[in-house]
Amino acid sequence: MKSWFKLIFLILVLANCSCTKWFFGKDLASTDPFVNFDYLWNEVDRKYAYFSLKKVDWDSVRQAYRPKLNSGISQDSLFYILGSMLNELRDDHTNLMSPFNISRYNQSKNEMDNFDYKIVQKYYIYETEYTTGVFQHGFVKKHNIGYIRYKTFLGDISESDLDYILERYGNTIGLIIDLRENGGGNFVNILKLLSRFTNTKSLVMYNRTRNGPGREDFGPFEPFYISPSGKARYIDKPIIVLIDRGSYSASTFFALATKAMDNIYLIGDKTGGGGGLPNGGQLPNGWTYRFSITQSYDLKKVNYAEEGVEPDHYCQMNWLHSTRDEILELALDKITNFAQRTDNSYER
Repeated sequence: MKSWFKLIFLILVLANCSCTKWFFGKDLASTDPFVNFDYLWNEVDRKYAYFSLKKVDWDSVRQAYRPKLNSGISQDSLFYILGSMLNELRDDHTNLMSPFNISRYNQSKNEMDNFDYKIVQKYYIYETEYTTGVFQHGFVKKHNIGYIRYKTFLGDISESDLDYILERYGNTIGLIIDLRENGGGNFVNILKLLSRFTNTKSLVMYNRTRNGPGREDFGPFEPFYISPSGKARYIDKPIIVLIDRGSYSASTFFALATKAMDNIYLIGDKTGGGGGLPNGGQLPNGWTYRFSITQSYDLKKVNYAEEGVEPDHYCQMNWLHSTRDEILELALDKITNFAQRTDNSYER
């Protein structure tokens, strides 16, 4: 676990550092398009984590894109070729960044929209919603159920904010956490939030890092645990997390971890993926890049999070009904049915 946190720390440092050309020897710094292409292709070849899962033939990608180069190519054209090459990985954790543009795969733009917060605000929240730190929340109309909207993991979670919210909804029959269209952010916030929904230290997933030149060279499986913390916790009542294809990166990690927790259930569409932590560097011409270097696994050591974590119950919005959120409705039904059971059981 300690080594996994060291990896996260290193990635965060590299992601936020201002890289300059002094990272490279004089013989490496170059604006030559062929040098930059080969450098980027080789970095991905040696470090990217998901060639097999995504069935990417990286050698064929090189053969397809390198002939597009010429010695007089413009910066715009070079950026387009390199960005397009990276997009063959179909990975939203993969980017090329220059002073004039950022390339991204942006998978969610091709998926069905399953969230409209205005519908939630107008037809489901019982009172004027509260904003507490990074959360928006309220009681659901006609139900003794709490609703919490967490729209991005980028915002730091305050322990005192969690205490306030969980105490406010402590007497409800269930809790809904809405992660639809949450594109991810700070990995540490996953632990802060999930630690409030358990009374015991629990193994929830494994992670491993690409560590060799072979495309299937990985380090050992690193266990990832959730430990109880905080003054206020929500235990022994159902917690339903709403997800969709816009739930990416940290939202995917969060969803994967809940598969190992008996009191948390997923409803909606599968997550957008992003089950690998990104790392990167700088090209000889000064442009920067990043891509996924780790893999995440469930407790059976099955690797699927990068392609999206499946919900326990599939549901999609029906946009012919502008006053109804089918995904939220299903969550309310599941919590209500659970509260009416006498055997305190819930089938996924």
